[in-house]
Amino acid sequence: MKYQEHPSREHPFRRHAGFSLLEIMAVVVIMGLLMSIIGVSISGQIDKARLATAKAQIAQLESALELYRMDNGRYPTTSQGLEALVRRPGEAPEPRNYPNGGYLSKSDALLDPWSEPFQYSSPGSHNAHGFDLWTLGADQAPGGEAGDADIGNWESGIEGA
Repeated sequence: MKYQEHPSREHPFRRHAGFSLLEIMAVVVIMGLLMSIIGVSISGQIDKARLATAKAQIAQLESALELYRMDNGRYPTTSQGLEALVRRPGEAPEPRNYPNGGYLSKSDALLDPWSEPFQYSSPGSHNAHGFDLWTLGADQAPGGEAGDADIGNWESGIEGA
């Protein structure tokens, strides 16, 4: 009687065919292409989110500046800047009714979505009886388009001072 090998005793490489290096590389290339398409789509959404965040932050800062004016009869000067919302200004004109905790609890609120300080001018050139509050956008240079555009409180869609 001739001995026959039992099917379960076959060599493991014969029983299970693996992926070739070429097949693995093809899958990696396809995954890379898909990720690049998704990445481009996501980056556009990130720009839109940052612009919306900047507008919301400007509105929040406007509210804090209005509270400052109601308590002290005026907005902080340009030289006192937005820092006057976090710490009591030490230069004239000193605020007469400054709250212990300030008007904003953190200095982070003074940074735009690109981690740069918001720009502030009082009186403003766009709002002569109030203040101008703006960010220079992603490029941190005046002007620009899309994500690089300046966003200010004098534009439509943002409450003016």
